[in-house]
Amino acid sequence: QYYSDEEDLFGDYDSIACDSSFLAKLEDVEQNFEQCCSTPSRDAEKDGTTNKGHTSAQYSDVNRLIYPETDFTALKQTEKSNDAKRACHTEINGHHFSSALMEDMFEDLPSSQLAFQQDNCKAASDLRTSEPAVLEYMGSAKSTTFVPSVIDNVQNSSELEGKSEQRTVNPAFQKRMSFTEQLKKTLVGNAMVQMPQVSRTKAQKDAAVSEEISVAMQTMESSSVPDLGPFFGLPSKVKELIYKLRGIKDLYDWQKTCMTLDSVQQRKNLIYSLPTSGGKTLVAEILIFRELLCRKKDALLILPYISLVQEKIRGLASFGLELDFLVEEYAGSKGRFPPVKRRVKRSLYIATIEKAHILVNSLIETNRLDNVGLIVVDELHMLGDGSRGAILEMTLAKVLYMSKTTQIIGMSATLSNVQDLQKFLQADNYTSDFRPVQLKEYVKLQDVLYEIDPKEEECFRLSRHLKVEYSSNMQKMDPDHLIALVTEVIPVNSCLLFCPTKKNCENVAEMICKYLKKVFLQHREKEKVNLLNELKSVGNGTMCPVLKRTVPYGVAYHHSGLTSDERKLIEEAYSAGTLCLLTCTSTLAAGINLPARRVILRSAYVATDFLKRSQYKQMVGRAGRAGIDLSGESILILQERDKQLITRTLGEIRDFLSCTLFSVQEEQICREKCLWDIVKDSLDFLTQKGLVKTAAGKEEDALLEVTMLGRATFKGSIDLTNCDVLYRDLSRGLEGLMLNSFLHLIYLVTPYEMVTQCKPDWMIYFRQFTQLTAAEQKMSTAIGVPESFIARKASGQSVKKAADSVAVNRLYLAFVLLSLLKETDLWTVADRFRLTRGFVQNLLSSSSAFCSCVLHFTEELEEFWSYKALLAELTKRLTYCVNAELIPLMEVAGVLEARAKQLYGAGYKTLAHLANADPMLLVQSIENLSKRQAHQIVASSKV
Repeated sequence: QYYSDEEDLFGDYDSIACDSSFLAKLEDVEQNFEQCCSTPSRDAEKDGTTNKGHTSAQYSDVNRLIYPETDFTALKQTEKSNDAKRACHTEINGHHFSSALMEDMFEDLPSSQLAFQQDNCKAASDLRTSEPAVLEYMGSAKSTTFVPSVIDNVQNSSELEGKSEQRTVNPAFQKRMSFTEQLKKTLVGNAMVQMPQVSRTKAQKDAAVSEEISVAMQTMESSSVPDLGPFFGLPSKVKELIYKLRGIKDLYDWQKTCMTLDSVQQRKNLIYSLPTSGGKTLVAEILIFRELLCRKKDALLILPYISLVQEKIRGLASFGLELDFLVEEYAGSKGRFPPVKRRVKRSLYIATIEKAHILVNSLIETNRLDNVGLIVVDELHMLGDGSRGAILEMTLAKVLYMSKTTQIIGMSATLSNVQDLQKFLQADNYTSDFRPVQLKEYVKLQDVLYEIDPKEEECFRLSRHLKVEYSSNMQKMDPDHLIALVTEVIPVNSCLLFCPTKKNCENVAEMICKYLKKVFLQHREKEKVNLLNELKSVGNGTMCPVLKRTVPYGVAYHHSGLTSDERKLIEEAYSAGTLCLLTCTSTLAAGINLPARRVILRSAYVATDFLKRSQYKQMVGRAGRAGIDLSGESILILQERDKQLITRTLGEIRDFLSCTLFSVQEEQICREKCLWDIVKDSLDFLTQKGLVKTAAGKEEDALLEVTMLGRATFKGSIDLTNCDVLYRDLSRGLEGLMLNSFLHLIYLVTPYEMVTQCKPDWMIYFRQFTQLTAAEQKMSTAIGVPESFIARKASGQSVKKAADSVAVNRLYLAFVLLSLLKETDLWTVADRFRLTRGFVQNLLSSSSAFCSCVLHFTEELEEFWSYKALLAELTKRLTYCVNAELIPLMEVAGVLEARAKQLYGAGYKTLAHLANADPMLLVQSIENLSKRQAHQIVASSKV
């Protein structure tokens, strides 16, 4: 089914042309009117006198002819005198009638829009009063004032009785045109009125863009044409937007070379690798724009993390508005499967690895994979990242196997097995060591710095000895000389300090601030005060005590324990120079781009795992700010101890596996078992889980059939190890589903993988349990967590009959989520359950994503039909965690909870109100709303 906002729903239908009796009725009214009006005049001329009573009767007939009681615009009234009726009709003219209609039309508008429309009506009324000739030209003056003037003429002729025997006939009766002629004249006049003209400059620009796009499309069709057009096959408007929105005037030489590669022009698969900050993303975006605008195909951009997806959505939304394509988010609980099929506009899907897999599955199932012309994979090295890498590999393998027209572009800063990836993706390779800012890498061992030089035989070269003047207490607190290393660059320049754990980030930030000089407090003091106020505001009056002590010195920590609002404020303050030092975990290196003059790696470990080469390259790649620094520095601190569905038969499965990266690396990975033995073990596992079944036949030709449970697991992207457990829990829930509270549904969608990350506080557990209703306590007993068990645990007594630990922990997490839905205050809930606010926020986002997966799971199983409507509503509540009336506004791109409350308070309560809103009026009504944001909100609400 196609969706379009530009369809003509009426076609060639013409209401006037189809009504052939309309003009004939006008002629009949005209003739009757002339007969009634001409009779008394002829009698008066013949007799010299006028019968007054007879004339009044004729006038009454005229009034009934002109103002019939069946007129749909008039209210039915009781019989009154003819004089009163004529006075009433004289007062009610076309202007008052149209005003009444306009008042009815504006009843349902928001107050701000109502004021806007009333100003327009007032301006139109003033124009109508000052320029009556214009109204007459438009035909409204004649059509609304003609009838009262005729009545007045007839009355005047009766009053002249006896005063003069020579009377002149009113010119209105002689020169008056028929109704048909007046209608034709009005229609001709309306047709001659000039419509608002489009700016000539704008028209010329649109014509130029259209011409450039057509030239680019011809270039794409014929690879033999060397000229790629004004901007690599794209209109010059794209180059102007890149400069306007990104500040990039020209491309680097390597980017120009990469854009002119034969593999790019001939649409072959490509892998390109450059150091961090080299400008890889811009090349990918240009290729995406060319696919959307020139080839008129959809595109898919795969990113590793939700935060990166959301950042990219914000970055490309303006391009979508200007270049007329849609930017759709597929992360967390967001995303429609299969996506909406659109007739005119093309779509750019920006997805996480997991959502991209579900999206590709849905497109394959609906035979629409060929509609996606380009797939771009950022951080291609994620193929080696455990289970997530396996999902990404399976997604790309399916695309390679099912579509021969879809181009795959992979990019990364760290690729060690490029040849294997080339063979897997059937791709060309482009590699460059370009970096806009030179990077100098150092290793610190005790108080000596060694520079890393890969060209040297020993790789390490002595650089310098650190000169530190530490007291004995300071040496004990800071044995790695972190304070000396950071104070060499801050506060004038910025520094990132990577720590192995989240707790270590906070401890190191406090330790450094304890020994910093007071002069650091004076650096950008006003901006830091504003940052503290903003942090307190997003925390509803509460602020982290660590940040409260460190921010005045220009220091803060950054890890997943912070809320998204806190992280955003800290990132913006660091980019603006308000903060000069961030102590952070390795996740920042793979997230938003925050460059620094110096990057310090506190340890060679990430948690308890030794640092991988790809992780190291990502971290040190943040050193050096393009356009600001001439070089960047990285220092790694080492200790002495560190010195040392697509197939249906087994034969088809074999063919499919030959297209995977696993088969390319079989000799290196499969040392104990061959690949085919591993496949057989996997098929046995799937059969035991009830996900597939094998029909009769030979081994190679045996037909594999996916069961209903397997199809549901596939559609919902449920972890194979938990799919049977989820099915069992949902089946038990049907036996006694509690609907007077969200608790039972929340328990069913609490993620299984979050259970091991939290240990219940039994006193808090028991306190929350006692506050439940009788029905909720009964539900808890039904799932295997009775009150007696929790009470014994809280009092420290031994438990005779142990309960299922998974069910116990899931119910505890369900209490946390239920409190969030009731209060929507993350800080309060985190304090109540003695959990970090970052963990609570992660729990909420994971639950909303898992709820969306469970919804797709239940849609494939007929016995779970009752869950569909319930889970659809719960997904929205968990996604936005706001009051129900704000949910429609939260679905608009760029609208968060605070903005939604502002819009709701201003009268914009639905998407329809926002879609019909005037952006300039939005700017006036909503505090701190820019013009660009207003236009984006209105445009997004119309999609």
